[in-house]
Amino acid sequence: MSSTKPVIGDVVLLKDNVSARNRSRTSCRIVAILPSDDGEKQYRVRFDSENFERRIVLSDIDTLATKMMLPEKPETSTKDEPWLKPSAVRTSR
Repeated sequence: MSSTKPVIGDVVLLKDNVSARNRSRTSCRIVAILPSDDGEKQYRVRFDSENFERRIVLSDIDTLATKMMLPEKPETSTKDEPWLKPSAVRTSR
């Protein structure tokens, strides 16, 4: 998780009292960042075992447990390479 505020794609753990199903400390992925509600950031999250999304606020995320339990996301390289390389495309004559 990046710093204290998660970004889209981060995997986080929720506090125990947010949902009864989270007793097993299942993780969820941040799908979208929503507009703030009363000054607190809101997020749309999805659990792997569910086919719908939930709305949570920043205070629902257990940041300490998330940092301890989940590995850090590897930093993506910022090379400006195109995803399609014309020299790698072969055509028949």
